[in-house]
Amino acid sequence: MSRAAVPGLSSRHPIGEQLPALYADDDFAQRFTAGLDTVLAPVFATLDNLTAYLDPRVTPTDFLAWLASWVGAADDPQWPVEQRREAVVRAVELHRWRGTRRGMVEALRLALGVHAEVTGDGGAVWSRTAGADLPPEPAAETLVRVWPGREQRVDPVRVREIVRAMCPVHTVCRVEVLPGPPADEGR
Repeated sequence: MSRAAVPGLSSRHPIGEQLPALYADDDFAQRFTAGLDTVLAPVFATLDNLTAYLDPRVTPTDFLAWLASWVGAADDPQWPVEQRREAVVRAVELHRWRGTRRGMVEALRLALGVHAEVTGDGGAVWSRTAGADLPPEPAAETLVRVWPGREQRVDPVRVREIVRAMCPVHTVCRVEVLPGPPADEGR
């Protein structure tokens, strides 16, 4: 991530104009400071536009990976640029929902463009009555069903990687890749 010299980029703050009057007509001083202006112009341009560099919607493409690392967003250089930008924009929201059904569905949609349905609660049960008998043991398995969305093909390996990363540690997540939306099973 470097901002190289941009040919023809003029400095908004030329050094030669800020020199004492004694050097205003000195050809050597003006040429020397013009060389420094060429070097400093990209620095000034970057600093003048710093807010744009920190906004993932408009930042230069080569800064996306850097911004993604700041917010812990997934950044795959093979994704289209707009998808990479959306991943950075939505990173905080996805972290908030990490380990939940909604978080898993959103992560799969964002990363792979697939539709997903998550069933099962991962084995959490509780009772409002103090001293009551323990409830029956819940199924400790979560089922994640995935089917094509914006892409026509679903990569099961990538789906499993994302589910493994998003699934709570205390649960077992099973993945089913379907050719289309699941049929209603008596719901």
